[in-house]
Parts: sequence; C-alpha cells; structure tokens
Amino acid sequence: MSEQDTEREDTGSISPSSDIEGSDAGAEAQQRIAGLEAAVLSGQEEAALLKDALATAVAKYRKAILSRLPEIPEELVRGETVDEIDASLELATQIVSRVRQQLDAEESSKAVPAGAPPRTTPDLSALAPSEKIAYGLAQR
Repeated sequence: MSEQDTEREDTGSISPSSDIEGSDAGAEAQQRIAGLEAAVLSGQEEAALLKDALATAVAKYRKAILSRLPEIPEELVRGETVDEIDASLELATQIVSRVRQQLDAEESSKAVPAGAPPRTTPDLSALAPSEKIAYGLAQR
C-alpha cells in the first residue's frame, strides 16, 4: 500500500499535504503528456519529410533508369519504391525482348534474298509464231 492509501485509512480523508503532492504529480504528468505529444508530432512531421524525400529519390531513380534504357517505354515502369521500380523494369525488359523476338521472326519470314534472281531463258511457248521468228532473227 502507498502512503496516501494508509493516510486515507487512518483519517478517512486525504490530508492537505497529499493533495499538494497529487497536484504536483498531476502537473508533472500533464507536462510529460505535452512533451510526448510534441515528440509524436515531431516524429510525424519527420516521417512526412522522409516520405517526400523517398518519393523524390524514387522518381529520380526511375528517370535515371529510363534514360539509360531508351528502348523501355515509360508506361511500363511504375512503382513507389525502388524494389517496385526494379520489378516493373524487369517485367518491361522481358516484354520488350519478347516483342523484339516476334518482330525479328516476322521480318525474317518475309526476307527477300539479296541480289538479282538467277538468269533463266525466256519462255517462248506463249509467243505467237511470228513473234518467235522475230525473236530468233534478233538473236543472230
């Protein structure tokens, strides 16, 4: 039991000296609460500043990555943290690689051989007899 409890039991009421001690403790508690509230507010303000700094750093990181890799579309790289940016960058790189492979495969299937085709003799079967004679005389 505390002194204050024993004092209550002895006299049945609180003495004036215990009221003074209680009011000092209450004032001290109020001061402590006010100090803790100020510390919480300060911590919240600091957290907000750190969030802003993180957002700025992540935006600069994203911009630096995209400037280094111009083949990656900006729309494919998203995120609010460096890890999210890295994950979306990996996915974007895979997408770009797949599209590039598909385009290369499509282009190679439409490939035209380099140079002129080999020479063949003309097909004279479709010519009229007079044209065949004129062609033969021109060859001499």
